[in-house]
Amino acid sequence: MAGAIIENMSTKKLVIVGVILLLFQAFAFMVGGLIAPGPTTAVHYIATKCVDTAKHRQGTKWFMPLGPHQCDNIKNFDEAMAKRIEANNIVFSVHIPMTGKEMSPWFQFMLVILQFDIAFKMYNQIEDGAIVTIDVGLAYRDDIMDEWTEMARSIEQRKLSCNFTTPKSFENEGRYYDCQLLPFMEVGSVAHKHYLLNIRLPVNERKKVNVGIGEIKDIRLVSIHQNGGFTKVWFAMKTFLTPSILIIMIWYWRRISLMSRPPVLLEKVILALGISMTFINIPVEWFSIGFNWTWMLLFGDIRQGIFYSMLLSFWIIFCGEHLMDQSERNRFSVYWKQVGPIVFGSFCLFIFDMCERGVQLTNPFYSIWASDVGTELAMAFIIVAGICACLYFLFLCFMVFQVFRNISGKRTSLPAMSKARRLHYEGLIFRFKFLMLVTLTCAAMTVIFFIISQVNEGHWHWGDHTVQVNSAFFTGIYGMWNLYVFAIMFLYAPSHKRYGDEQSSGQCTFGDTGAGSGEDIQLTTTITHVDGPTEIYKLTGKEAQE
Repeated sequence: MAGAIIENMSTKKLVIVGVILLLFQAFAFMVGGLIAPGPTTAVHYIATKCVDTAKHRQGTKWFMPLGPHQCDNIKNFDEAMAKRIEANNIVFSVHIPMTGKEMSPWFQFMLVILQFDIAFKMYNQIEDGAIVTIDVGLAYRDDIMDEWTEMARSIEQRKLSCNFTTPKSFENEGRYYDCQLLPFMEVGSVAHKHYLLNIRLPVNERKKVNVGIGEIKDIRLVSIHQNGGFTKVWFAMKTFLTPSILIIMIWYWRRISLMSRPPVLLEKVILALGISMTFINIPVEWFSIGFNWTWMLLFGDIRQGIFYSMLLSFWIIFCGEHLMDQSERNRFSVYWKQVGPIVFGSFCLFIFDMCERGVQLTNPFYSIWASDVGTELAMAFIIVAGICACLYFLFLCFMVFQVFRNISGKRTSLPAMSKARRLHYEGLIFRFKFLMLVTLTCAAMTVIFFIISQVNEGHWHWGDHTVQVNSAFFTGIYGMWNLYVFAIMFLYAPSHKRYGDEQSSGQCTFGDTGAGSGEDIQLTTTITHVDGPTEIYKLTGKEAQE
């Protein structure tokens, strides 16, 4: 009788396969820990205060903080007052990157965070709920002799959140407020070598624009981008893993199609898991090196969301199909109560992502964190997502516990069997329990990775401490997903023993006429008629090993 490979393969061969997969898993962690640099780099900038001497503002004029075409600049606002320079004529200019360096497409994205240096003055304090209006323009060029080309321009508002820890008195004038970091800009590709930011803080007392925001001394920016070395390692992993998963997936489905019965639910779900893994593996990011595809961040989030949804749904169905006391199985409709919330949550993730990164395709200065409602919504979303991920893991632990309990319940019929048959069944029970524990470990690591990724992505927006994520964690988890999917497709592929009429559709059952109990031991979900077992599995020396 042809069962799954996990049932028929000899223990020696399974141990060899497990050791090889474990070595690949260790290698995935070592690639990130020993070869790849940190995932991202943060560079700090202080804006240069340029002076716009033109009487009428020229929208196409760009102010350079350095180089041969450096703007007329001032050191501080005391100098501006002495020279009778109005606030509307001051342009804060930042050149990205630093002098003598160039940006690269290998950096993948550029996130810019804004922070104001605001001095305390008794007669110019920051009002409650103060909002800063920012007139900002972004330009690029690929050669230092080229003219600047406008990339984006917008008028944005950011709410100040500043604290003054010392007593507000004349003696403490000149001390700085402790202001939180503000989201400023995010670009989904770094296709050009040089970028220039020109920032104005227009003042209009009649319209209450930039009034009551304190005495701004400087503007600081933090530019965050992905490290080029990490990008190359990441691309190399994707390029290697894509054909690996694709080949095992084709091999797996070919074995399923050779069977005389139609595929059962678990086999279809395993194929869908392989397809989603292949979809996230395909290294389309290589094209971002030569093309200015600003939508790559959004596309990457969509791919990861589809994989998350498929992986979480697979674990529910995988455990459910191994619950021997279920009267209805091999039907997707049985799992709608569990899979439905996963699909709904993934859809909410997509909507949330579209609300920010979708808008950023046309306006890189937009941020959902800029408003109170947006901030509360984003914070609530991250917290709820973390709680739901933990609840999912607890529910999965409960399902695995049920599987263990049901498998252990079948052990009562083992003492009545012959020694050879009993040892064989005990080995099968151990294999399935071990696979369930591996599944649970993979699920735990995935939930931890999801929560840390959400926190790490939002920490700049909160102005709180970051969660340090090493490159080894990224490459290790990514490698773990691929190895797990590879192992599932390999172990649950039909064995090449025989493809006979006894293979119809259901789950693998093992019975023993000599047991006297009349009880079938059912472990997998691959070989059985829907309405019951069709043939007693006769254990022989040849059939016991593969």
